[in-house]
Amino acid sequence: MDRDSTAQADREGAGPLVQPGDVPGILFQTGYDRLYAADAAGAARAFRLACAADPGSGEAWGALADSTRDAGEAAGALAACGRAVALDPGVWPWRIALAEALRTAGRFEEAVTTGQVLTTERPDSATARLGLARALAAAGRRDAALEEYREAVALRPGDREAALELAALLVEAGDALGAVELLQPLSRRDPEDADLHAAIGRAWIALQEPVKALTALRRAEGLDSDGRLGCAALIAALEGGAGEDLSAAYVRALFDRYADRFDQDLVGKLGYSAPALLREAVERLGPVSERGAPGLRVLDLGCGTGLAGVAFRPLARHLAGVDLAPRMVEKARARALYDELSVGDVVAAVEAVPGAWDLLVAADVLVYLGDLTALFAGAAKALRPAGRFAATVERLDGEAATSGYTLGPSRRYAHSEAYLREMAAAAGLTVLLMEPSSPRREKGVGVPGLLFIVEKPAA
Repeated sequence: MDRDSTAQADREGAGPLVQPGDVPGILFQTGYDRLYAADAAGAARAFRLACAADPGSGEAWGALADSTRDAGEAAGALAACGRAVALDPGVWPWRIALAEALRTAGRFEEAVTTGQVLTTERPDSATARLGLARALAAAGRRDAALEEYREAVALRPGDREAALELAALLVEAGDALGAVELLQPLSRRDPEDADLHAAIGRAWIALQEPVKALTALRRAEGLDSDGRLGCAALIAALEGGAGEDLSAAYVRALFDRYADRFDQDLVGKLGYSAPALLREAVERLGPVSERGAPGLRVLDLGCGTGLAGVAFRPLARHLAGVDLAPRMVEKARARALYDELSVGDVVAAVEAVPGAWDLLVAADVLVYLGDLTALFAGAAKALRPAGRFAATVERLDGEAATSGYTLGPSRRYAHSEAYLREMAAAAGLTVLLMEPSSPRREKGVGVPGLLFIVEKPAA
């Protein structure tokens, strides 16, 4: 049985052509029957027997790769793809499947290398471009992934799956408007597609357009009968006024997607130094409190993956952390530094236990909050007498500083020194330190910032 006749029969829905006494053919037929019956595991069992009966058949290994992939067996799919390609490297779909199997198995750089070979051979293949884009994204190479996604979408404009993936990456990269512009034509073409409307709604949230976000999300919710897209919670948050600030839902989603490469990008690419700067400033001012017991009760606000925990663990007898993003908290827990970790909002965290903390730390966190009134008031309640609140912000200068704070093009807030002093005074906190700092880089240039430490009056 040659590959062409098998493929032709498969296209016609009849499965492979079987001759009496043809054991591999009978096994093939059984495998395809199971596939058509949506029994991927049963199909995989039949195709394994076909491979054993004829181990030199690339077609058998290719079919096994498809069935094991559908059955969720990443390792089996990778092994079968590798055998199929080794037996007949000229079959393009098997090579595409091998690149995908490498990515699914977590071998991202090998998937990237394989995908680059495929796109070099066929630069006009949308399938190859999309596979490479996914591999690059999985490997944390966002800029290169964006380029490949754009090529894939340009080659196949009607591919909604590729467009949705590109839109999500654009929002993560700070180009939510580009995501809206990409998806809106598709939603007009298919107005009953709930996924498109939900993605547009999330992009409008990122752009702080709550009215437009609500319109899109309500449309998506009406089409999403089983609630799989989670629009109800976003709608409730927006109706409750979350759209007036960077929404908690947006920040949570952003950092959950970013969790796996957060440390590498933030420290390696962006030169993130906020925790070290805060630790040095806290020690420079001397003891936070005189309580007899060694160490401090420290709450790390917006703890992320625990980078500030590394800096402040030596000062703490009890170190707690809170962050909106569950996957970030998982990463922080893996460091085994914190005595207590929780998923939640930083304002709610400081309001939860009055008089509980010697030191509150917010390293590069206030950039996701505009109005700081509630946070400073909560900090004043949360601190023990003579307790301190140490944080970094991005600095707002010039005429814009009269507004107190503003949302920049990077979707991060900047705050003026005058505004921070006003917030401290209103909360009854004393400014001990207010100095210029640069907690991170942006496009190779240090971001202008401020580091402040305020103190609650001693009892």
